[in-house]
Amino acid sequence: MGIPQRQLRPWLLLLVLSWLRPSRSLDLIPYTPQITAWNLEGKVTASTFSLEQPRCVLDGHAQATDTIWLVVAFSNASRDFQNPKTLAEIPAFPELLTSGHYMTLPLSPMQLPCTDPAGGGSSIPLLRVGNNARCLADRQLTYCNGPLPSPGPYRVKFLLMDARGAPRAETRWSDPIVLLRGRAPSSIDTWPGRRSGGMIVISSVLSSLAGLLLLAFLAASTMRFSSLWLPEELPTPEQLRIGSFIGKRYTTHHIPPSEATTLPVG
Repeated sequence: MGIPQRQLRPWLLLLVLSWLRPSRSLDLIPYTPQITAWNLEGKVTASTFSLEQPRCVLDGHAQATDTIWLVVAFSNASRDFQNPKTLAEIPAFPELLTSGHYMTLPLSPMQLPCTDPAGGGSSIPLLRVGNNARCLADRQLTYCNGPLPSPGPYRVKFLLMDARGAPRAETRWSDPIVLLRGRAPSSIDTWPGRRSGGMIVISSVLSSLAGLLLLAFLAASTMRFSSLWLPEELPTPEQLRIGSFIGKRYTTHHIPPSEATTLPVG
């Protein structure tokens, strides 16, 4: 005996509605990641860039067991990024060259306290992307933060995931971040004619000082060595040179003049 068609229709309708019902959307946090505002040298290099830490951004969304991930993607591949639903789906660093994105720098909410970093401590609160050069030699490192392979541009966002790997909240994508571009040594112009006037004056003064120091050194050395070959004092007229010895002339007084004879030399 089959189920009447009149009773079957409501169940089919509920099944279709449950299948078409969209999944719960993530909480979009109104925060845009950006380069740190601290006055630092090397905030952006040829393979790294430094972000400000998202302090006080995820309060009210994160639990103690959650993890905050940083998603790094090429600017043209960020729109195609799909948030992973499990820990096994988290893209690693080598996938940047194949898929155009990866995830790195997992942090717990306890590592991003909502405190003023200027109030104490000497450490600067930033996240340096591309800081681990060991990723290039060891591809087995988990969620490695390897040097970025090209100038980009890149976009980043923060993704909050629970202990099972399910996403809970996310921030906006950052503005495009372009890294510095190195120059080939052959492209550097070293012709002096293109130097500024101040640079030429400084170079001339330094060359003149070096020449004066060299002349002073030579003069001092000449005087020093010449004093070694000259005698310390010249003989006086009262000194006589007898053979190879120098002696003084004197007159005897204890021998009478009549008996005085010339003494043999030596």
